[in-house]
Amino acid sequence: MPLVLPPTVLGFYLLLVFSPNSTLGAWLNEYLGIRMVFSFAGLVLGSMIYSLPFMVQPIQSGFAKLSPSLREAAYVLGKSKWITFRKVLLPNIKPALLTGIVLAFAHTIGEFGVVLMIGGNIPGKTRVASIAIYDEVESMNYAAANHYSLILFALTFLILLSVYLINGGYLKTSLLKSPNND
Repeated sequence: MPLVLPPTVLGFYLLLVFSPNSTLGAWLNEYLGIRMVFSFAGLVLGSMIYSLPFMVQPIQSGFAKLSPSLREAAYVLGKSKWITFRKVLLPNIKPALLTGIVLAFAHTIGEFGVVLMIGGNIPGKTRVASIAIYDEVESMNYAAANHYSLILFALTFLILLSVYLINGGYLKTSLLKSPNND
């Protein structure tokens, strides 16, 4: 659902669920001392929920491409399911893990709807770059909006370039180690 649901709709429902007037919001506030609405914690949780599909899809694809013989070999050697998962399967999907983490992070950097709904626009507390850009455009301060936008553009470009280079290097190393490589 987070992939196709408008961010403001998801943000609105998160706002309702975590509101101090809701059962969950009141419980979190009373027993754990956590206030989710208009807080940094709520902003992070809302962004994570919204960006989760961008992480799940590459990881799911990475697991689907793994040979079943890896798991079977680990079980034959007496490894538990947890050890097999942690020591055999996860290391073999490093590019997918990295891609998923970076896609979710990059998607979260530019998030606007969920962040504004659950976190608000509290300077120094929950105001994020995407909201700052919007505020600057709204006040017709295009120079500041351009400055913020260029920073986000450069940061995102560098992150994606790094992932490409790391995954490219990882894939080349994996191909060189392949026993079928002559």
